[in-house]
Amino acid sequence: METIELNKLSELLQEYLTSAGIGASYIKYLITGAWIIITFFACLIATKITKTYLINFVEKVIHKTKSKYDDFFVQRGVFTRLANFVPATIVYSMLGVIFEAFPESDIVLHLRNFVSICFALIFLWSFNALLNVLHDIYNTFSYSKERPIRGVIQIIQIIASCIIAIIIVSLIFELKVERILTGLGATAAVLLLVFKDTILGFVASIQLSANKMVTNGDWITMPSYKADGTVLDITLNTVKIQNWDQTITTIPTYKLVDDAFINWKGMERSGGRRIKRSVNIDMRTVKFCDSEMIERFKKIGLLKDYIVQKEQEIDKFNKDKGVSAVESLANGRRLTNLGVFRQYLENYLHEHPLINNDMTSMVRQLQSTEKGQPLEIYVFSKDQRWTNYEAIQSDIFDHILAVIGEFKLQVYQLPSGNDFGAFNS
Repeated sequence: METIELNKLSELLQEYLTSAGIGASYIKYLITGAWIIITFFACLIATKITKTYLINFVEKVIHKTKSKYDDFFVQRGVFTRLANFVPATIVYSMLGVIFEAFPESDIVLHLRNFVSICFALIFLWSFNALLNVLHDIYNTFSYSKERPIRGVIQIIQIIASCIIAIIIVSLIFELKVERILTGLGATAAVLLLVFKDTILGFVASIQLSANKMVTNGDWITMPSYKADGTVLDITLNTVKIQNWDQTITTIPTYKLVDDAFINWKGMERSGGRRIKRSVNIDMRTVKFCDSEMIERFKKIGLLKDYIVQKEQEIDKFNKDKGVSAVESLANGRRLTNLGVFRQYLENYLHEHPLINNDMTSMVRQLQSTEKGQPLEIYVFSKDQRWTNYEAIQSDIFDHILAVIGEFKLQVYQLPSGNDFGAFNS
């Protein structure tokens, strides 16, 4: 009915132009141009009403609801994407009226195929957004961490993309879908053989992008390829990495999925860079603290409160148990120089201005070995820049090696020629 009314309007416009003395050869172009302008403004108005008023109204209603699930539809832009169907529908329905003056031309058929392709792309765009909404909703449940469905979502997206691609090809070349599927089946083996690396790279690129595994500018380490540096470029077939020695390593894209690599992006965003190094203590120098050592430790600012508190705690414990450390050093509890030194390092690192105390910070003993008792420093520096990080790390261990003698401890190191020479003399 609406098409009939529009056709009548075209006839009235044609009669008016004819009465105005315009030639018949020009009238059809003027009518077509007029309908194009009308359709253009109709699309603008419809899009404005849909996106500015209707979608805003829907989003306001959603924000007022108590459910959090419908918020994902707004965050993923599902309604905004679906709104693109409105101008596409107007154009599709108006093509017959616009080009009514050119019945002998195939332009309407070609344009309708083009608009149909737009419909397919809008549908795929909206469908992917809807799948992301379903994924977001699923992730709100506690069991989503144990049973993730990202892989399933990606497979559905790939299948949907392939179906839309086949439809688009059929519209462009005016082929039946059955013929396309038959042709694909016959050439699939050859395509897999010839374009194996490209297909693997394509799939890997989708996985890398969807899972946010690596992006340009990330610092990654891949020991199997001796790659350690910044990602310069990610293409369908290769990933270029500029190593810290300024060399460039090129890795097949699919190898980032097949093989293991380390992405340091999490460290860069965390606000700290880990320092994890140890110093070996000569176990023969570990001993109980005598009164003279305790008095000396009380003069160290970082240990004064700790020593006083520990003395009170130990004295109370020994009195409650009725033990005397005078009879034997093995009786009761006593401070050791290694324990005091460990506490000193913890306080020293806590007071260090370049150590991030909001992250894990500890000084711990590792398993004893034939090379002594390892004492490990496990902290995070605030400065993540490589040169500054190394300087902070070196300053800490410079201090450890210089101050360790104050606690009657020695660092263990393998004997050298000088040691044997001193022994012989």
